[in-house]
Amino acid sequence: MNNWQTFFDHHAPQYMDNIFTKNTLAEVDFILAELNLPPGSAILDMGCGTGRHSVELARRGYRMTGVDLSAGMLAQARKAAQAAGVQLELVQSDARAYASEPRFDAAICLCEGAFGLVGTGEDPEAHDPAILQCIYAALKPGALFILTALNGLRAIRECTPADVASGKFDPLTLVETYEMEVETPEGLKSVVVREKKFLPQDLKRLCQQAGFRVLHLWGGSAGNWGRRTVELDEMEVMVVARKP
Repeated sequence: MNNWQTFFDHHAPQYMDNIFTKNTLAEVDFILAELNLPPGSAILDMGCGTGRHSVELARRGYRMTGVDLSAGMLAQARKAAQAAGVQLELVQSDARAYASEPRFDAAICLCEGAFGLVGTGEDPEAHDPAILQCIYAALKPGALFILTALNGLRAIRECTPADVASGKFDPLTLVETYEMEVETPEGLKSVVVREKKFLPQDLKRLCQQAGFRVLHLWGGSAGNWGRRTVELDEMEVMVVARKP
């Protein structure tokens, strides 16, 4: 099993306690201002997690499909949808393997729900282009796509030569490897995970190679989305792109 799947399956009940989940309403306001789609439009939420964006978008009248690798996270999304009285289409799938005809009016991939989360033994250079290709194939022509990804500028400024020497940070791929602890029925368990960071221009290039036309590169840290320049030390970069 993918180590990220293991982590999120166990972390799912506590996920909404994370501080970065507390600005959902403002984030959805921003998403809808960018997408400018009428209610009833179909939106793909790739790496939907506990469904915090999908549920709120469904509350506002959008037809939401959420895709996630983790059964535990999808279980939380089902509970959230039921509590909100909305319907979600939820699909358990690796984001690199999700297959759909071009039926979506827009797509979102936010807050490291899938993008940049590299499994053990996976090629970090192939992982995220595969996700972009699946999203591109699922979108109708003219559809918009909003992506946030971890900011490589911050990683370069924070990591040290000791991090490189120990293998914690790879300056060639911008992949960070570290341990995270999760609560399991057997007690605390340590899981080794890998996160890929991205420079803004690399994100632009990857999206263009997948076929998208990149419209904007903005600062994208959760809770601080805006049409503004990327800050060096913020967590994420946002891409707004269109399928021609």
